[in-house]
Amino acid sequence: MPSAPVLPPGPRAGRPQLWLVATETHEDSAARYASLVLDAEELARAGEFRRPGDRATYLCAHVGLRRLLGAHLGVAPRGVTVERAPCPCCGEPHGRPVLPDGRLHFSLSHCEGMSLIAVATTPVGVDIERIPAPHLVAELAEVLHPAESAELAALAEDLRPAAFARVWTRKEAYLKGTGVGLGADPSSEYVGSGPAPTAPSGWLLADVAVPSGHQAAVAVRR
Repeated sequence: MPSAPVLPPGPRAGRPQLWLVATETHEDSAARYASLVLDAEELARAGEFRRPGDRATYLCAHVGLRRLLGAHLGVAPRGVTVERAPCPCCGEPHGRPVLPDGRLHFSLSHCEGMSLIAVATTPVGVDIERIPAPHLVAELAEVLHPAESAELAALAEDLRPAAFARVWTRKEAYLKGTGVGLGADPSSEYVGSGPAPTAPSGWLLADVAVPSGHQAAVAVRR
């Protein structure tokens, strides 16, 4: 943990770098070094989690992100300054997290036990989720684009959870990349539930290989 991570060559246009962080592997070291790496706001947020597993995943994700950004920028992890971009909808400073000089763009997502980090040269979004239980899919599908809801309804019931997770992670990755996040209407953009995503205009969208039981996606602006 004290040393900088070994990085591949810097990200290229349209080719974000992706890092998968398993909580079980890193939770002890993340907890040990959190006070040396995270800022006061992040430490306070970590303390709000009631479930130890959720707290551990949050610490792993944010310690990992700061270490990666610090290594890219050549500064100590705690020296990385993160701000909020203006919201594309209202202009208020609660858009996506950004670095002040705009040299790099990044995105972070975590679910129980797993985190996904992306670093890119243009705006980027990632999302990772556990595949939902079958009984939840019908209710959740109501918020999707009508064509996506129809695609799910046409599938055999046992295939719907994985298909829903494909749609949802693609959609959330894109919305996070734009800076709007789930403040936007999830039904407004079609990304598809099939094997290959449909990218919104001006964006690249791809599924990310992650451990069984999870689904993940990345979106990067062209």
